Amino acid sequence: MRDEPMMDGQVPVVGTPADAVQGSERVLLYRLLASLLRQPPREEMLTYLRTLETGSGEGGEMGVALQMLGLAARSSTPGRIDDEFHELFIGLGRGELVPYGSWYLTGYLMEQPLARLREDMARLGFVRESTSSEPEDHIASAMEVMSFLAEGPEPLSVQAAFHDVHLAPWVGRFFEDLAQARAAVFYRSVARLGALFVESERLLLEGAN
Repeated sequence: MRDEPMMDGQVPVVGTPADAVQGSERVLLYRLLASLLRQPPREEMLTYLRTLETGSGEGGEMGVALQMLGLAARSSTPGRIDDEFHELFIGLGRGELVPYGSWYLTGYLMEQPLARLREDMARLGFVRESTSSEPEDHIASAMEVMSFLAEGPEPLSVQAAFHDVHLAPWVGRFFEDLAQARAAVFYRSVARLGALFVESERLLLEGAN
């Protein structure tokens, strides 16, 4: 998987009545969420996030969520978010949340959902980076795979098949837990954006298999 993505100044804008996200905006949002859930944002990423108010005011609930993320970035610092990230996802032994598909689906790490994910990733041509220490069912890794599938040329049916098996059964619960986590301050805005986006994806991809 790739390191923190550069957004090239592109602010996702969602403007349809149903908050549907299409085309390149889906790729940007998947990669934005993957980046924020993989590691705490550095100053460069926070500088980008602080621009999210611009151009997103007419985008319905998703646009408001982007504005709130921008406000959260303007109200925080890399150091404070780093501390929050560690409390949420790392901790002493483990963080407040365990952001892995196997954990959400079985209550244990490194279980059958991870094995199936690895099989499907290999079939689709994805190779785990040798420098990565995280299992592939980490929320950031699964969302990054979806970003590449959404980027093309994979049809919606392929995207839906991956999403329905490896994200849909648990990703909504993850964002609910993140929104309610005691340590979440900046990441509460990430949870709001994530919850709205995954619901948009569910609606887009349902029936595409």
